[in-house]
Amino acid sequence: MRLILTNANVIDCVNPDPKTQATVVIEDGRILEIRDGGPPTNNSEDRVINLAGSYLIPGLWDVHIHPQHPVPAGTTVAQITADFGQNLQRGMIEAGVTAVRSGGARDFMDVAWRKAFSGPGPAGPRVFACGNFLTTTGGHFLTSGHARECDGPYGYAEAIRDQMKHDVDHIKLNLTGGIMGPRWDRHTESFLLPEEIETAFALCRQRNFPVMAHATNPEAVKMAIKLGAHSVEHAYITDEDCITDFVSSGTWYVPTLSISQLSPNLATTEHEKAWAAQKQLAPDLVIRADAAAAEHRSSFQKALSAGVKMALGSDISPMRESALLELGLWVKCGATPWQALTAATKNAAEMCGVGPELGTVEPGKLADLIVVDGNPLDDIENIRNLELVMKEGRVVADHRG
Repeated sequence: MRLILTNANVIDCVNPDPKTQATVVIEDGRILEIRDGGPPTNNSEDRVINLAGSYLIPGLWDVHIHPQHPVPAGTTVAQITADFGQNLQRGMIEAGVTAVRSGGARDFMDVAWRKAFSGPGPAGPRVFACGNFLTTTGGHFLTSGHARECDGPYGYAEAIRDQMKHDVDHIKLNLTGGIMGPRWDRHTESFLLPEEIETAFALCRQRNFPVMAHATNPEAVKMAIKLGAHSVEHAYITDEDCITDFVSSGTWYVPTLSISQLSPNLATTEHEKAWAAQKQLAPDLVIRADAAAAEHRSSFQKALSAGVKMALGSDISPMRESALLELGLWVKCGATPWQALTAATKNAAEMCGVGPELGTVEPGKLADLIVVDGNPLDDIENIRNLELVMKEGRVVADHRG
């Protein structure tokens, strides 16, 4: 049976000019045809949905997520894993996020849900998994429960090989501290010794595993790029050499603006204020986020102006809000709606190595699609007016009246 979507305004994330009043034909999970005007000759088995001028775009991606944290005392692994899967499903169904990349998840629960959602079972987003993120003893984000502490070259080699054995897609290395942590976990400080970081990257290169590098200061950013990181996360502070290195190497940058731009003092929109009120960040973390915010915005704007390859990741929860808030912050911090939207679709798919299959609305690609009421290129907040969510041409959420 074919699914035929008529009267669609298509934002394909290849060309910024929408295709108006188009018809999209989907068969066997893939986009078969995009045509002007009315539908092709259809038979009684075809399902036809009149989109009535709504906007059809690729499903959204969030390429930096974690399971909810901290975990309440006494919560079992089974409960945590089940909650993570439910949150992934809600993120897809309520926000149109059809693919995610994990930045760290305990007990390889991201691997488990990748496998569960890849078959004919429950409808959930595509998951690119890394298992635990790796950091030093006394390293970054230990309170999350998703860290594995390593020390010395052998410790890193053993941990990385164990991650690979558990069927992860990439390796997450935390090279520095961060904003959201105890006083000894600072984003201005690097944690790994030269022999540790060189061993970790050498093993990933040898086994052809992409490195997702948490690097928050210029020294660490440049080291990650030099050693072959596939993506650099955060980069709260950069200098001109960092930007030059990003461009010349083709390394991806995932800025995660939400980490520094959503404090109660910086939240301006209704959705930002609601998130800040719900999270109730500790006063010392608010101070640290506010102190880092201006430099973080500057790093983002420099990268944007220089043409650095960038994809959208939030690093916050809940997932039903994370990508939507991050999209708004991209525009608030200087990106155009087109730049923000392509970062959350085309660029994200390319960064995860599936650009030929996903991320744009083109014939031959898998039909992971969403429909929204209103043009997100006019106002990025229109992305919240979600009407339909499709995964491989299967309607998994219908929010129409």
